[in-house]
Amino acid sequence: MTEQPAILLVDDEARFRETSRRLLTRVRYEVILAENGQVALDLLSRNSVDVILLDLKMPVMGGEEFLKTMRPLYPHIPVIIVTGHGSMDIAVECMTRGAYYFISKPVDPDLLVLTIERALEKKRLEEQAKRLQEETVRNLLELNTEKKKLETIIHCLANGVMVTNKNLEVILHNPALLRLLHLSEEIENPVHVSKIITDNALLETLQQIQRGETAEQELISQEIHVDNRMLRAISAPALGPDRNVFWAIAGAVTVLEDITPFKELDRIKSDFVNMVAHELRSPLVAIRQLNSVLAEGLAGPLQQKQQEFVEKGMKKIDSLLELIHDLLDVAKLEEGKLLQRPVPVDLGAMIQEIVTLMEPRAKKQGITLSFSCENLRPVVADPRNMEEILSNLISNAINYSPDGGDVTVTAKGMGEFVEIRVSDTGVGIAPEELPKIFERFYRVKHPKTRHVTGTGLGLSLVKGIVEAHHGTVDVESVPDRGTKVTIRLPAPKDAL
Repeated sequence: MTEQPAILLVDDEARFRETSRRLLTRVRYEVILAENGQVALDLLSRNSVDVILLDLKMPVMGGEEFLKTMRPLYPHIPVIIVTGHGSMDIAVECMTRGAYYFISKPVDPDLLVLTIERALEKKRLEEQAKRLQEETVRNLLELNTEKKKLETIIHCLANGVMVTNKNLEVILHNPALLRLLHLSEEIENPVHVSKIITDNALLETLQQIQRGETAEQELISQEIHVDNRMLRAISAPALGPDRNVFWAIAGAVTVLEDITPFKELDRIKSDFVNMVAHELRSPLVAIRQLNSVLAEGLAGPLQQKQQEFVEKGMKKIDSLLELIHDLLDVAKLEEGKLLQRPVPVDLGAMIQEIVTLMEPRAKKQGITLSFSCENLRPVVADPRNMEEILSNLISNAINYSPDGGDVTVTAKGMGEFVEIRVSDTGVGIAPEELPKIFERFYRVKHPKTRHVTGTGLGLSLVKGIVEAHHGTVDVESVPDRGTKVTIRLPAPKDAL
């Protein structure tokens, strides 16, 4: 329940005080009475008052002296002058000293109540404005504090930070940005981004963000060269308030990171892998040839146990050669050298050949291996790459169908694309494993496929090869019901 407003009535006439008290009490005001200014000051020190009704001519302390004394102490309380003895000049003088209004005696009750209500409303609005002002000041202080914290954090970052506005002007940057861009002099914000960034790809990305061609939460990562250094630039839209929509793109935030040491480490790693792989492949091939000579009996007949050992050794060597082959392909993929001989490839003939080669192995596991081709058009690709994709996918489908079933390969033309789909009815892949299947050395775990050997690089290579040919690869799978891998490769008419 709202408290009743308290009215302090200061008047030396007892009859007027009592009459006014009855009137204001009926209006549901709390009324406090004082016969002169001195008593009123004492009451103010002990009571909370919302409005003061003040007579001017009183003994001990008159209204003018009271107003002069109380105004500095209680500036928020509106004072209404109610007198029949003061002149208009005195009333005006009192109002210049802070009185809210002037009413002459005899008092019109309706006018008195209306004036009090207006004074209360004025007091309420002033208090609300004061609270809003205090809240605004507090918010501004908090914002300024957070801004200072953010500036301190940004300036201490080792990575370069650059914020651009809708006009592609740099409005915020840190010292690391100048260091990474090899800028010797401090720049004055705002400055157009083209004055400090010379990489056209990054400039185009910032323009795309500003034009709204990217999603609000999208991060765009790209590599740029600055002299002899390699930097990774990660850009994202910066949102700001807009009168038409809640948020709108107001610019972009770009973080620059020096990845030169990592690139050098990758190069060293790739060189090491290439060197080790090449050095291992030659002796392994030689050992396999020797084992092949023994297995074929060209060096003399072998006993059954000896024959088994030699054949097991050849299988292990084949596994090592497969691993070496995959490692070399991974190194080439990282260097962008895997796509070496793009020519028109007849995928239909290639699929038929691979299916024919793998059919005996499929039958041995009780698998029905079939294929179909429809409206196929040659794709411009590296034949060896295409063969590796198809072999990997079909081999995986057979490997992960230990209880038999169906493995189906379909290929069909779809306008400017060719779609290849390899589906099986095998063990499938659990939902939590699906995001990981394209990671290097990752292999799907299932009790029924523990005997399956492999490097874990097959699907990683498939994805890399497909993307190198500007295609896409998608996987759908249901545990214990099978897996479906779909590849789409561009096959435009004018590319042939």
